[in-house]
Amino acid sequence: MAGPAGVGAALCSERFGSQAARGCSAAADGSLRWETWGRRWWGGAGAAPGPAAPPLPRLLTVFLPQGFPDSVSPDYLPYQLWDSVQAFASSLSGSLATHAVLLGIGVGNADASVSAATATWLLKDSTGMLGRIVFAWWKGSKLDCNAKQWRLFADILNDIAMFLEIMAPILPICFTVTICISNLAKCLVSVAGGATRAALTMHQARRNNMADVSAKDGSQETLVNLAGLLVSLLMLPLVSDCPSFSLGCFFLLTALHVYANYRAVRALVIETLNEGRLWLVLKHFLQRGEVLDPTSANQMEPLWTGFWPSLSLSLGVPLHRLVSSVAELQQLAEGHREPYLLRWDQSQNHVQVVLSEEAGPEAVLRAATHGLVLGALREDGPLPRELGELGNQVRADPNKESWVIVKETHRVLDKLFPAFLKGLQDAGWETEKHQLEVDEWRATWLLSPEKKVL
Repeated sequence: MAGPAGVGAALCSERFGSQAARGCSAAADGSLRWETWGRRWWGGAGAAPGPAAPPLPRLLTVFLPQGFPDSVSPDYLPYQLWDSVQAFASSLSGSLATHAVLLGIGVGNADASVSAATATWLLKDSTGMLGRIVFAWWKGSKLDCNAKQWRLFADILNDIAMFLEIMAPILPICFTVTICISNLAKCLVSVAGGATRAALTMHQARRNNMADVSAKDGSQETLVNLAGLLVSLLMLPLVSDCPSFSLGCFFLLTALHVYANYRAVRALVIETLNEGRLWLVLKHFLQRGEVLDPTSANQMEPLWTGFWPSLSLSLGVPLHRLVSSVAELQQLAEGHREPYLLRWDQSQNHVQVVLSEEAGPEAVLRAATHGLVLGALREDGPLPRELGELGNQVRADPNKESWVIVKETHRVLDKLFPAFLKGLQDAGWETEKHQLEVDEWRATWLLSPEKKVL
């Protein structure tokens, strides 16, 4: 009987995730002989040589999602590294703040009243609970749209809250009010930080593995907090007797915390468009005829002033807010067949958009683009010829009927938007979904007795 064919030749191979594969050949006794990880092998005729790498060490698999790095977004590792740095700094700052609060309540003071301390603690917690509910109702729907800005806001507010806690024992008369305000701020941080963390987890998870990414993020944070706890045990005895030294350490840690947060948020490359990123990409397209890729646009996105755009854009407003007569409805509906109606208040630079019942993501994206184009007419800078002429008219006669300008921009966008949309898709933007803030109002209207626009 003949021996194993091709002794020494590669029979099969295996790889872990996207790492280089290792080969397997037949030994003289018929057994399989796997190549050692790290050795170079040639995977058969025509295959390019490459080093076979071992799977991730078991310790790393405890803290990284399964399938890393292919199962997460490319910005996962830089974001998590900086996020771990900021969590470590925040853990140490939190230890200093907790020490100050316990000192202010009366821990270690024989004259302190247990009932007074309990009442103060309950009042602090109840204030924070109410604040959490109100803030979630007030801003909950906006956290997805500007996740990076709200993430940064939450961490800075957390630093302010801890500073109030450290200062509370210095002002014993206002101690209760101070820690109530501090806890209120921390509860706002909890809502904003938790919600934006969920939004970023959705961005990072690339294999429907949001639960795994979230769980591993929790493991990383636990490890960092554990390290922070051990360092705090060494640090607190050194600073407890010197308030000025404690305050100096807090400011140093706060500076590290803010810097690490900024680097973490700046490392994110989100491929969906919110109002800020859409404005950056559209402005570049109008001025240069090119569409920015997600990496470039995310690097340019404002993080400190992203909450206050120059143009006020409201998507999904009720129809009764825009029109009060048949003539006004005809003005907004004539001249186009798009599934939205748009009104521009030039005096306040406010664009309001009514969406049709069947307006999908592409229609919403066009409506938002339309509103931002109107805002661009008021600004200086190069524009395509048709829009440049309209911009000159707007600047020359600010009292010109807005609906006439809106009608003209509908005509321009019929030519401009398809090229812009294709440019977005070619540059790597996701146009099937968006992060624009859209209210729930929808409407239907008659363009003419024969045609109904939905």
